[in-house]
Amino acid sequence: MPSTNPIPIQTNLVFRPATSDQQNVSPKAIQYSKHKHSRSSYSEGSPLTAVSRNNSLSFRPLKRSTPSPNKTIAVINASGRQAASLIRIATAVGFKVRAQLRNHEGVIATEVALNPNVTVCPGELYIRKKPDDEQDVTAYGDLPGILVNHKLITELFDGAQLAFINTTFYGNEIHIGQAIADAAKKAGVQHFVYSSMPDHAKYNDAWPSLPLWAAKHEVEEYIRKIGLPATFVYTGIYNNNFTSLLYPLFCMELQPDGSFEWQAPFHPDAKLPWLDAEHDVGPAILQLFKDGPVKWNGRRIALAYEYLTPLEACQAFELGVGRPVRYKRGPIEVKVKIPEGYREQLQALEKLFSLQNSDPKQQPPYFGDQELENKCPYDALALWEGPRGLQEYAREIFPMEEEANGKTWMYSDEEDFSAEPTSSEATVTGGNKEKVVNDEGDGDDGSFDEGLMMRGLKRDEEDWLA
Repeated sequence: MPSTNPIPIQTNLVFRPATSDQQNVSPKAIQYSKHKHSRSSYSEGSPLTAVSRNNSLSFRPLKRSTPSPNKTIAVINASGRQAASLIRIATAVGFKVRAQLRNHEGVIATEVALNPNVTVCPGELYIRKKPDDEQDVTAYGDLPGILVNHKLITELFDGAQLAFINTTFYGNEIHIGQAIADAAKKAGVQHFVYSSMPDHAKYNDAWPSLPLWAAKHEVEEYIRKIGLPATFVYTGIYNNNFTSLLYPLFCMELQPDGSFEWQAPFHPDAKLPWLDAEHDVGPAILQLFKDGPVKWNGRRIALAYEYLTPLEACQAFELGVGRPVRYKRGPIEVKVKIPEGYREQLQALEKLFSLQNSDPKQQPPYFGDQELENKCPYDALALWEGPRGLQEYAREIFPMEEEANGKTWMYSDEEDFSAEPTSSEATVTGGNKEKVVNDEGDGDDGSFDEGLMMRGLKRDEEDWLA
């Protein structure tokens, strides 16, 4: 049941109404619709005035034929949420895509590979060599023997005029990002859109750098240095991050009474940017490509459609799932084995958003730059006006993702969840090995920390950090 004292949410989103029978529309409402929508292309006397133009049953005038875009977009990490979102919408309107996929495993990778407008370039963006290999000249930091797969990157840009690049920590992110930028410039890419993030230490010496974000920031600086016609999008917190699996930081943990609890170090009254990555990244990036670098070259864009405090986010989630959702400010709990690089990221994030901070105005901006944060959600809405908000995500998508992870709470109205899998268990894969781990131990499989994947009872493997 929703809380009896809901917290008011300030959002620019207009949520889609629940479907209704069009024949039940009252004559008075029809008359109101005629006056309110006087700019409609339908005549005042037409019976279609009472039917929403967005209704799939309504008649529409014929549209002018438009030629298919004669351009190809290069994309890496094509099974990640951001890239897959773009691929779906870009190919639907006629763009061609050259997509790098680490492998063909998982439902998203299969979807991308079967898309007739996608040419798949399979393989890793890095090559692992022995540390003493004489060719080991591009290893960076603590990654001896990790080289850049220049051959694959060159192949990716063959015939591409546009690029959407979201680098990840697989291999050496900085070297791979720089190599991708070099290849794009050599190929004459007309517009390079890079999914970046801030290095907080660059904005304030007292703020720690978040390792995985700082690497992206360094790649961004390199892209600017070599003069690529580029735009940089900074994505907010994914709505899709929430799960009742033991995902560190965004675990929406199911409680014995049927409610949910989210524990994180963010101040409960400090605003955070939010984004539905699967639904809204694609349309926004596509609009960037349509506008071109003439409008967006060198710009940073806050790609977030809601700006909510953790309390407001939980309220939106509560309205969506129809169950109490509580926010608990506390440390980040790591209950499963995770890559060391991600563990360092979480430790730095806990320092950045310190639990000792009692003033919401003193919490560092999520995007580092307060000026950029002030543009939430206005920059994003200038690109795409039909986003899916957190409440809508919780109502329509979260139960399906939970079901795919083997959860059954959405099928019961009773406060008896004894049949639910215990919250201390999750299936985790690191590298090519899979283990079930629990609170008693993190289970070291000795594999290379390429990344962390979670797998439910009904879900194929998929990357969950991109």
